[in-house]
Amino acid sequence: MEGAHAGSASAAWPAVVRTREAAVRDPAPDVDRRVGGRHPSLLWRLFYANAAVLLVAGVLLVVTPVTISAPVTLEQLAIIVAAVVAMLGATFLLLRRALSPLRELAALMRTVDPLDPGRRLTGVSHADVEVATLAEAFNAMLDRLEQERRGSVRRALAAQEEERSRIARELHDELGQELTAVAMQSERAAHGPPGNSRATLEEIAEATRQSIDHVRRIARRLRPEALDDLGLVNALISLCRRIGQHSGVRIEPDLANKVPSISPETELVIYRVAQESLTNAVRHAQASKITLSLTTVDDHITLLVRDDGRGIDAPPSDDTAGVSGMRERALLIGAQLKIRSHHGAGTEVQLDVPLH
Repeated sequence: MEGAHAGSASAAWPAVVRTREAAVRDPAPDVDRRVGGRHPSLLWRLFYANAAVLLVAGVLLVVTPVTISAPVTLEQLAIIVAAVVAMLGATFLLLRRALSPLRELAALMRTVDPLDPGRRLTGVSHADVEVATLAEAFNAMLDRLEQERRGSVRRALAAQEEERSRIARELHDELGQELTAVAMQSERAAHGPPGNSRATLEEIAEATRQSIDHVRRIARRLRPEALDDLGLVNALISLCRRIGQHSGVRIEPDLANKVPSISPETELVIYRVAQESLTNAVRHAQASKITLSLTTVDDHITLLVRDDGRGIDAPPSDDTAGVSGMRERALLIGAQLKIRSHHGAGTEVQLDVPLH
């Protein structure tokens, strides 16, 4: 396959890619020159190929002194077989030539690396309308994928930095102060009178227990220990109880007694989606009751979180960290996330997880 300039009329499908900047500067002229009405569409090219074979066969039948009688003799049968084979061979060659732009387009697509952003298909000089349309659609798909990837990376980095900042504040403001108080009490007990050491040691023990509880709360937010110790169902029950106690909202879990064996990654995704859904309902929905159910239907596990809050008028935007995070988690395990809400009628979050 030869490489040539995009403006050359005799160039034959150069394997050229362009950067995003070039695509933005000159998005349409290449297509106009490619299509331009000079090349027939793929449908007509296939029609012409078949018509040419049939016309040649008809002409040969008229001009050659070949006759077919009934019953057919061996010599006539040999002529018929040879003619059919020749027609099939000619049809194959013509169709192969007509479909060659599609094969070349597929070869160009394989050269595009998703990890190398900004590369696009261009320079398809002799392609027909269909191939040019496919190239445009492929470039547009790459644009969307790169935009989504940048957005996902941006949201992931922002979430990581926010989590790190929160943990740093908690370690500095709360745990740091508690440990500082323990150190001061220990120093006072070491230099104080012997009679006061017992009471001081009790204070140190109580402060140490509070610090340990605080460390456990931080660790629980990073990785739910109940999920590893108790399993998915009991971890969701514990989550509902803890959020209900802190918020005062009535949360009713309706969970299956037994859940099929799933991977730890899938369990974590289900838990995090349930946690985010409950947190959003408590913070924003102004709900008085929230139900959380986990059921197994056929080959799917379905998580459903429904509240009786105020709902929302428009579908939730993926730009928000919570919604985008749930959708990205669902994509990791091949699950489908659906969010349905109407103003004044509450919100429903449904996660369908395939078992296989």
